[in-house]
Amino acid sequence: MSSGASSPVKSTTPPLSPLSPVSPVSPSSLRLPACRQRDRSPSPMRGYLIPSPLPTRRNRTCSATVRAAEGPVFTGVCKCFSRSKGHGFITPSDGGNDVFVHISDVEGEYVPVEGDEVSYKICSIPPKHEKIQAVDVTITHLVPGTKHETWSGAVVES
Repeated sequence: MSSGASSPVKSTTPPLSPLSPVSPVSPSSLRLPACRQRDRSPSPMRGYLIPSPLPTRRNRTCSATVRAAEGPVFTGVCKCFSRSKGHGFITPSDGGNDVFVHISDVEGEYVPVEGDEVSYKICSIPPKHEKIQAVDVTITHLVPGTKHETWSGAVVES
């Protein structure tokens, strides 16, 4: 134990001066380290990928969901549905234009196939709200004599 005065603790961080940079002035002033260069594969779709404008169950607003839930129930026949593409179309039983249906809006255990009778509600598609899509789609009658696939991948013959 020494009886002398202890030495002051020295800081290793230099004090900030009014001229020292706190954040970069512009993104162009940021530079990646020169030691590593990443090679990316030249994808032809790189510049064309944009987010989907279709409102799915995950990104639909609460107000749109409430409006759709309060609306009337329509019936129709599945015109086509592609599980790999994630969408299909319903032909309304009262006629009119085909209605778009997204995979996230299909209820129940079966993947719709052509000819299945379905019930659904409708919701408008932003941004202009000129088109509609089917929501809360439920298969009410499986088309007889066809193979139906469940969401888990099992095939059932009806």
